[in-house]
Amino acid sequence: MNRWYLFFVTLLIAGPLWLWSSRLPITANQGELTPEPAVGRPAPDFTLTTVAGETVQLSALRGQPVVLNFWATWCGPCRNEMPALEAASQRFAGEVAFIGVDQGESQAVVAQYLDELGVTFTVPLDNDMAVGDRYHVGGLPTTYFVDAEGIIRHMWMGEMNAVILAEGVAKIWP
Repeated sequence: MNRWYLFFVTLLIAGPLWLWSSRLPITANQGELTPEPAVGRPAPDFTLTTVAGETVQLSALRGQPVVLNFWATWCGPCRNEMPALEAASQRFAGEVAFIGVDQGESQAVVAQYLDELGVTFTVPLDNDMAVGDRYHVGGLPTTYFVDAEGIIRHMWMGEMNAVILAEGVAKIWP
């Protein structure tokens, strides 16, 4: 009985001490973290060409929150969430940037799809899916919510509705 008592007392003292000693130092700065597709980390930068032939660089959007959505025309859930993304992009125009990164499809296929659905937000083409790989996109759709400082604050895998999208935007927009 005395051994168990001593064990638990030791555990109660050693546990909090270990947690305290292994915490991040006060001087730790998120700006020192390397870019990685994870909540609390800087979003990896990329440069892609849009369907319209313009260049989009994520780091150029610094100072503005970004909703970064990975999708494809053949993806049913992507099609289902597209009206909510378009409505939100209209609602937050000039305040939150919406970037829909198409995965591995031709400009002609994507342009026809965007016209059909009436999508007006920025859609760059990730032809070789290198950006999707860098963001560890394993399924479509996948969405990252990036704050104005370039830090990923929320991530959603799967189809979003207007409520899920609004909750994500609330985490990056003041």
